[in-house]
Amino acid sequence: MGLISGILMGMITGIALMAGWSRMMKYRSNKRIAKAVDIKLLGSLNRDDLKKICGDNFPEWISFPVYEQVKWLNKQLSKLWPFVADAATAIIKESVEPLLEEYRPAGITSMKFSKLSLGNVPPKIEGIRVQSLKEGQITMDIDFRWGGDPSIILGIEAAMVASIPIQLKDLQVFTVIRVIFQLTDEIPCISAVVVALLSEPKPRIDYTLKAIGGSLTAIPGLSDMIDDTVHTIVTDMLQWPHRIVVPIGGVPVDTSDLELKPQGKLTLTVVKANDLKNMEMIGKSDPYVVVYIRPLFKVKTKVVDNNLNPVWDETFELIAEDKETQSLIFEVFDQDIGQDKRLGIAKLPLRELEADTSKEIQLRLMPSLDMLKIKDKKDRGTISIKVLYHDFNKEEQYQALEDEKRILEERKKLKEAGVIGSTMDAVGAVGSGIGAGVGMVGTGLGAGVGIVGSGFGAVGSGLSKAGKFMGRSITGQSSSKKSGTSTPVNSAQENGGAKPL
Repeated sequence: MGLISGILMGMITGIALMAGWSRMMKYRSNKRIAKAVDIKLLGSLNRDDLKKICGDNFPEWISFPVYEQVKWLNKQLSKLWPFVADAATAIIKESVEPLLEEYRPAGITSMKFSKLSLGNVPPKIEGIRVQSLKEGQITMDIDFRWGGDPSIILGIEAAMVASIPIQLKDLQVFTVIRVIFQLTDEIPCISAVVVALLSEPKPRIDYTLKAIGGSLTAIPGLSDMIDDTVHTIVTDMLQWPHRIVVPIGGVPVDTSDLELKPQGKLTLTVVKANDLKNMEMIGKSDPYVVVYIRPLFKVKTKVVDNNLNPVWDETFELIAEDKETQSLIFEVFDQDIGQDKRLGIAKLPLRELEADTSKEIQLRLMPSLDMLKIKDKKDRGTISIKVLYHDFNKEEQYQALEDEKRILEERKKLKEAGVIGSTMDAVGAVGSGIGAGVGMVGTGLGAGVGIVGSGFGAVGSGLSKAGKFMGRSITGQSSSKKSGTSTPVNSAQENGGAKPL
């Protein structure tokens, strides 16, 4: 009996253990499935949905990454980099050198690459975001980082100064590159590629300058000149809405829809300024205002002598290309012997303007648009303006492009004749003596210049290589009028060109 009862008890205990184990495993399986369903539902929620659920208790540490990691691409890029670097070096030298010549500041007679090598360290792609923003296009945003070891030496020449080799060291680039693929139904299925740097987050290019066998002080302000040139090329050539359009496949295609076009016109009146900062030891500042949408194409008001509350009441016309991303920039300067001093700067985003609605605005002047690096945060006064924005129709847009083409041709002749040294010389300026004024208009890599009151008129110029680099057809118009005042007089054109009325 004892043996039989022991066997029965063992069997009952074993069956109970197996049944309990099976029940526990089934319970755990059901719980895992339930959790997986909950996690899947949570994964489908966006930030707004979670805020509705959590209310004020929404945890700040929750993030929604919009860029997909591409470690595989970085591995391949590191293998390809020696070949990519050699090809990119040749392209950069051919494309950027003409830009350095056109964008070089006054005071520098020549700026060229003495040595250019991209080094052995490849860039890193932190992530890629793919979107379909428009039918027939694929938009790819690339989070690009590069802290490489390039060898870049610029040969800088200035009047009365021998060539100084300037080395760019510790170069670091942080930006988001937007690449747009225009699709087609023919092999290779891509007819053109558009490349640009997104304006938000702002492209960041860090470097240090070192003079080889000389001193940076040999040319006063040389470091600032190089910084301004790099910043101008980036913002005026590569930063969205400006872009490079590259046809693909070797077959001629119409890329006009991809190119940047004039979108609208701003009629701007610079009325007055109040409570400007006095930069003079004796007397008061002699202020004037420089206005622009693109850094390359500026106009300026007359100078009001010895006045901290000047009244200009001058009207200009400027052309906008992308109302959503571009801004009007106002820089107030004190005219002085030697280099003029900036009294303050203000920015007006164009997206704040309503079409065909006149607006009176008072802007507060700041020491800089980037206040993080500024120690002196004292009040710089205000500037009062009137502005009216008008959207172009198709005919007005086409006319602006045709006019611009003529400006570029005329400006090319003007530069060849030695009247202007570079595109940066075409800033709106005030003449004297014979009452000559210089006004600047234009687009792309050219601007128009009208020299008035002197019996000579000329406008326009462009860069063939730089035009290919931009991948766009640029057009414009020339004009010159006589004026008995020192106010610049010229015609309104695309891309921030301006015409005082």
